[in-house]
Amino acid sequence: MTTKAREDSLSPGDYEALANLRFALRKFTEFSNAEVSNLGLTPQQHQALLAIKGLPPEKEMTVGMLADRLLIAPHSATELVDRLADAGYIERVSSKVDGRRQIVRLMDKTERILAKLSGAHLHEIREMAPELMEALRVLQDRRKLEKIAWMA
Repeated sequence: MTTKAREDSLSPGDYEALANLRFALRKFTEFSNAEVSNLGLTPQQHQALLAIKGLPPEKEMTVGMLADRLLIAPHSATELVDRLADAGYIERVSSKVDGRRQIVRLMDKTERILAKLSGAHLHEIREMAPELMEALRVLQDRRKLEKIAWMA
């Protein structure tokens, strides 16, 4: 389907659902930024720390992996890791498997900060869940209707 065909098939309900979803995401982002700022972190620092914490226990976070997770350039991830290490939030250690690779680990104080932030974030998401789910449901239902119409 071409972009033009997709544009022609948008209904007023699609625009409303997209606007509602964007608004809900924006509210969550504003909430998150305020919470993070209150603890002296930037949103990007919080995202980096959460990415490190969210990695499965059997894996080790490298600077390259962090760049991928944050959708930033490797040199930007290196600078971010340097700032986080200087502030005492993380430590860099050499990989036991490949000494050339740098592994990034959270410090104990960072674990406590993340627990506090994540608890607040989960509470906010749970409060917003009905709004988010409704916007997504409307968008998903529209897609199902388009598929049914196409198959007919």
